Amino acid sequence: MLLDLSPLKASRDYRLLFFGQLVSFFGSMMTFIVVPWQMYQLTHSSAMVGYISLAEFVPMTCLAFVGGALADYLDKRRLLRYTEFGQTLVTAILLGNSLLPQPQIWILFVAVALHAGLAALQRPAFESFIQKVIPAEMMSAVMALNSIRFSIGMIVGPAVAGIIATTLSPSVAYSIDLVTFAASLLAVFLLQAVPSPENAEKPSFQGIKKAWKYAFSRQELVGTYFIDIAAMFFAFPQALYPALAVIYGAKYVGFFPAAIAVGALTASLTSGWTKNVHRHGLMVTIAAVLWGVAIVLFGFMDSIVPALIFLGAAGFFDMISGIFRGAIWNQTIPNYIRGRMASIEMMSYLTGPMLGSAKMGIVAEFYGVKAALISGGMLCIVAVAGAALFLPKFATYDGREGIKQREIEEAEREVVNSEQLTVNS
Repeated sequence: MLLDLSPLKASRDYRLLFFGQLVSFFGSMMTFIVVPWQMYQLTHSSAMVGYISLAEFVPMTCLAFVGGALADYLDKRRLLRYTEFGQTLVTAILLGNSLLPQPQIWILFVAVALHAGLAALQRPAFESFIQKVIPAEMMSAVMALNSIRFSIGMIVGPAVAGIIATTLSPSVAYSIDLVTFAASLLAVFLLQAVPSPENAEKPSFQGIKKAWKYAFSRQELVGTYFIDIAAMFFAFPQALYPALAVIYGAKYVGFFPAAIAVGALTASLTSGWTKNVHRHGLMVTIAAVLWGVAIVLFGFMDSIVPALIFLGAAGFFDMISGIFRGAIWNQTIPNYIRGRMASIEMMSYLTGPMLGSAKMGIVAEFYGVKAALISGGMLCIVAVAGAALFLPKFATYDGREGIKQREIEEAEREVVNSEQLTVNS
């Protein structure tokens, strides 16, 4: 039942990424809270807070496939270095803006857009790098460990950020974030090179098109995309945190994402059982439905303690879904196309929250925060159940068969590469 630490023991490079990202993610999660808080203080509008996610969505959409194609062709380590340095500069921009006598709203939008674009270039390299240094059978453990890193940052970072933003200033939070980037920069500069596969495809529209064709040829992959988009689009509450802080008290602004992270951390720490479950698609579906149920109950609460408990339950089920989605992706997709597939995955798990945040903010603006939460959770349940019904092979997917399929496809790729080398020689 307890956490499986074998990936940390198996790979030096994974240890570097894990601990480097652990430190820097703490700072990033402070910024994650402070930017919406700063926007709400400047505009007093939940809709404007929601539009932050739209500003992130556009560059993420445009650059995700570029990042995937580059990750399959170039040295992944170089991509990680460039994008990490770029994100450090973006944090410096946010810090500079916060120090102005009158911080500019447009700079907030530009900064989050730049950060999202860099993340879109970075994430495929990160995912395909990990797949290259960690065995396939350890991928469930990798997802649990990654979620531990995510959860610790989401618990401590937002809680500290909420206190700093309301009692000191956003500038202090941005300064801490800037300092923590030193850990992740050091980690990516110490990584060993992981060369791309032989005869790697050069970045092209045809290569991206091939990845999309591959993704939609398999229901177990399509299910991970659409079910997560449905769950997050209808029920993701991020845009409502500043408004909820007005209802429950300003000091709680960082407690809401922290509650989700506590639930996710609980799921991760008790995730040892997941390696013995092979019906990954079914578990994703069940967990996504329960996420919606928890958001509905959160919306009905009138006092802070039960509200945080149900939000924590939502985080627990979201992490269970994430562990099994990650296992499907990393166990079954061959490495030669992993970067491009990671860009599609990133589109799926960021599209829902980004567009969902905008939707939540707009609904709350017209109908109130409670109505936005309750209706969103109910629509999530219906949408997830509907997606599962239309994808019957998703619920019956067996992870053991997925590993075999990846091995077959990679072996076939090796044969093709050998034949090409023979012809060329």
